[in-house]
Amino acid sequence: QVQLVESGGGLVQPGGSLRLSCAASGTIFRSYAMGWYRQVPGQQREMVATISAKGRATNYADFVKGRFTMSRDDAKNTVYLQMSNLKPEDTAVYYCHLPDMRTGVDYWGQGTQVTVSS
Repeated sequence: QVQLVESGGGLVQPGGSLRLSCAASGTIFRSYAMGWYRQVPGQQREMVATISAKGRATNYADFVKGRFTMSRDDAKNTVYLQMSNLKPEDTAVYYCHLPDMRTGVDYWGQGTQVTVSS
């Protein structure tokens, strides 16, 4: 059983910063690529960033490139999303994603709310 738990969301002013964390349990964390996605109510969930199993490659959506950085600490079974220069349009629920290609099962966390507002 895989469980993902996000934390670090909250209310921040435009131009501010937040760091999101996702702690994984129930799996060999180092074996999997990971992703951060976000969703606005009534809209489709969209990819924000992904990181390879060994952390050697990252991929970012155009709307966050240069502002967000994804990283991982396999010793802590945790991935991070450092968000800087936040904009009101970044307001969303942010979800952690683990795609298990061995079983074909996609695992998601419960989400953490990020609100960017003055």
